[in-house]
Amino acid sequence: MAFGIKRHELEEWKAKIDSGELAFLTHYWIDDRFPDYSTVTKVGCRDLEKLAEWGRKHGLRPEWIDKRKTNYPHFDLLGTKQAEILEQEGISNHLLKG
Repeated sequence: MAFGIKRHELEEWKAKIDSGELAFLTHYWIDDRFPDYSTVTKVGCRDLEKLAEWGRKHGLRPEWIDKRKTNYPHFDLLGTKQAEILEQEGISNHLLKG
């Protein structure tokens, strides 16, 4: 279950994806499969090759792109990998939501 996200943040994320940009969206999240994590960052892009290349740069495999359930293909970042990548991208402030 996602929460702690404003509608305009979601719409901005979708608009960036639709325009072919890489888009980052971090929100609070509860999922029984991952009880140790309280946030997730979704990194999306309509251009699957651009998204896959970005992921490879950060040690993510193209097959991890979630493209089944949504029209917005994305990687889900969790835990230490999430923090590490956001720091490398210069947007670690995403983890300071509140």
